[in-house]
Amino acid sequence: MPAYDTIGVGYRAVRRPDPRIAARLEAALGGARAVLNVGAGTGSYEPENREVTAVEPSEVMIAQRPPGAAPVIQAKAEALPFEDKSFDAAMAVITVPHWDDPAAGLMEMRRVARERVVLLTFDPVPLHGFWLGDYFPRAMEMHAEHMPPVEELAATLGGASVEAVPLPHGCTDGFFFALWDRPEMHLDPEVRRGSSVWHALDPADTERGLTALRSDLESGRWDQRNGHLRDDTPELDLGLRLIVAELD
Repeated sequence: MPAYDTIGVGYRAVRRPDPRIAARLEAALGGARAVLNVGAGTGSYEPENREVTAVEPSEVMIAQRPPGAAPVIQAKAEALPFEDKSFDAAMAVITVPHWDDPAAGLMEMRRVARERVVLLTFDPVPLHGFWLGDYFPRAMEMHAEHMPPVEELAATLGGASVEAVPLPHGCTDGFFFALWDRPEMHLDPEVRRGSSVWHALDPADTERGLTALRSDLESGRWDQRNGHLRDDTPELDLGLRLIVAELD
C-alpha cells in the first residue's frame, strides 16, 4: 500500500472516528491507563481520559494531529523506542497492512505492553459478493492480498480473541468500506483521498469503476439492487475485526 507521506494530505477531514466503533475499542482496552497507539496517524480513536502515547512514522500524518492530541513519537511499529512493559496496553487501528513487517510489529507491541494488545483490522472473507466489487474488483483483490489473515495475527500475538465489529449505518469514518450505504460519496475526490485503496488502484481501473457507478446511480440501477442498504440496514459486517490479546 502507498505510504502516508504520499497519500495522507487531507486525511483528517475524511477520517473522523465513529463513536460506535470507538466504544468497542474503549471496552477492549479495559482498565488500561497508559496506552501506546501504534500507527497512530492523525489521532483517530485515541481514547480520552487515558495516558496515551502515539507512534507514527509519517510526518504528513503527524502534522495533522489536532491541538491537544496525545504526544507523538516518529517511529515504526517494528522498532518501538520504549523499554519492555512500558505501557498497560498497546493498540493499533486499521494500520497493520501498512507495516513493513506485521509480525515484527506485533511482537514489538507485545514487548512494550503489560496487560493487553488491541488491534482493529479487516478480514476480507465477508466481502465476497459486496457491491463495491461490481465496480472495483481490483480493489477487492488488493484488500485480500494486503490484509494479513486474522487467524495469523491472533496466533502471532500468542493467542487472542477475535470479535466482529459491524460497520454502522452512516459511519462517520469515511474509509472505503464504511460508505457501504452512501455510494455517491465515492464519486467525491476529496473523500477518495482518505482511503489508501484509491491511491493504489490503477487510474484506469478507478475511472472505469467510477463511470459505471455514476451511471448506475443516475439510472437508479444501483438502488434497484442495493437500495435496502440506505434505510433498512442499521449495520453491516464487512470484515472489521477486533483482536484482543491478554498478556501474562
